[in-house]
Amino acid sequence: MDLFDSLRDQNRSWARPLAARMRPRTLDEYVGQEHFLGAGKLLRRMLLADRLTSLIFYGPPGSGKTALAHVIANHTKSRFKPLNAVAAGIKDVRDILSEARQHLEDLGERTILFLDEIHRFNRAQQDVLLPDVEEGIIILIGATTQNPFYAINTPLLSRSQIFTFEPLSRENIRTLIARALADPERGLGKIPVAITDDAVAFLAEVCDGDARRALTAIEIGVKSAMAPERATSQHEPVAHPTPATHARRVPIIFDLALAQDSIQRKVLDFDPTGDTHYDLASAFIKSMRGSDPNAAIYWLARMLESGEDPRFVARRLVIFASEDVGNADPMALLVANGAWDAVERVGLPECQLNLSHAVCYLATAPKSNACTMAIGAATKDVKEGRTLPVPKHLKDSHYEGAKKFGHGTDYKYAHNFGDGWVDQEYIPVDVEYYRPTDRGHEAKIKARLEELKKRRGNGGQKTEDNEARG
Repeated sequence: MDLFDSLRDQNRSWARPLAARMRPRTLDEYVGQEHFLGAGKLLRRMLLADRLTSLIFYGPPGSGKTALAHVIANHTKSRFKPLNAVAAGIKDVRDILSEARQHLEDLGERTILFLDEIHRFNRAQQDVLLPDVEEGIIILIGATTQNPFYAINTPLLSRSQIFTFEPLSRENIRTLIARALADPERGLGKIPVAITDDAVAFLAEVCDGDARRALTAIEIGVKSAMAPERATSQHEPVAHPTPATHARRVPIIFDLALAQDSIQRKVLDFDPTGDTHYDLASAFIKSMRGSDPNAAIYWLARMLESGEDPRFVARRLVIFASEDVGNADPMALLVANGAWDAVERVGLPECQLNLSHAVCYLATAPKSNACTMAIGAATKDVKEGRTLPVPKHLKDSHYEGAKKFGHGTDYKYAHNFGDGWVDQEYIPVDVEYYRPTDRGHEAKIKARLEELKKRRGNGGQKTEDNEARG
């Protein structure tokens, strides 16, 4: 390699983003995911024993999936062939598989195929990998932000170990920031930077466990702080800092204001058809069911800030009002419907007030799923039990000839009786689907039903005075 090749390599390396330059090279440099990569944990044991199988890395962006794949390739001394499923096709995969087989047979060298965003491959594309994965021709490392049990074929999953990545902790992010600022070769160590504690704390919080976002913010902040002194006039272009232009006497003060200016608005992980959508909705509903308005409001805000359709939230509130509150508070359904109507009429951002109103009401309302259980039990009987005939006295009698069939004969009109109730058969079997609770308004309903039950056993007489009125 001549001097010019060396300079080109340096320039290419420096052109890479800081997050890419700072990728760990060894297991000891890797930060995070201690639950499967810490001392004595499964993946570390697999690597130390040199018994690596195909792997699926599942987790949010910036949690270290790609970085760990590179570390594994370095650790195992294997050929590393990266592909992105967005741009790659079956031909690209077949070419790599053919090369991998040739290298294994001729040189005894294994190949790691790192397939980023593997969930983008359809079923046929994933099936191409199966034979070579099963034979051990390649070690597949697939990375995905989507639930692999939905996004990846079952045969491929059964031949792979699945590791779930968690967002990096605040301490993990602090460690990576300090390392990037101190490293003189790959990081910013040749530039004197004095970063304040509140700037580090801010970045560690707002990056949401995404190392890439944190390191990108550090690089933007440092480079933007260097830019003014590089320009000699208003019209002169600013030179990009390279290893040769790192000399600087006055340290850059990387304070909270610079940190805030160096990172974009928090981007929340959200896919309207993916895991996050359903997980947030689940947490939202369960928080209201558990009568925790604070948690419910947080998940509401999280959904709305992520871009969730407020009409989806409103529909869930209407369902919840009947499913989980029911007759414990009959007003709940009216409030929920009112919120849905407001969402349609008002729209964002103001309709978040209407949704918050309804969420707080539903979360604090007394709860009963008695109506939900009632329709569930009745539906089960309709589907699985014998079909019950409609009693003749309840059948429609408003057409000519109905009396010839005896339809409506002996029907007792309840409003003709003193308290609007009469002892009469409405279903030909003895069943009890609706069992009201002792909570909220439903306690009154329960007392009313118990009273009517006693009257049925008492010839329809009122128990308090033993007389029928009317």
